[in-house]
Amino acid sequence: MALTHWGFIYTATGSAAGGDVNVVDTGKCRTVLVGVEQPEQAIAFARRLVDEGVQLIELCGGFGPVWAGRIIEAIDGAVPVGTVGYGPEAVNQVHALFS
Repeated sequence: MALTHWGFIYTATGSAAGGDVNVVDTGKCRTVLVGVEQPEQAIAFARRLVDEGVQLIELCGGFGPVWAGRIIEAIDGAVPVGTVGYGPEAVNQVHALFS
């Protein structure tokens, strides 16, 4: 089975209250990009993405393992959920961006 439909949820200050949704469709793969202001808003979007048929969900590094676990639980493990991670060489730079 090929990956043809997936979602990426990210946090971004200033995202619309209902989330910012953008779709990239190459004709062979549909990617749904969802921007939320707060991590808790991602739960509803993850459920919506599953209902729309995504095969997997990726979360930006701003979510971390706790929110990944909450989202996996909220969708009952219906699809794989992965997170973006940063190596130790990036710790200081990432900290500077979010502090």
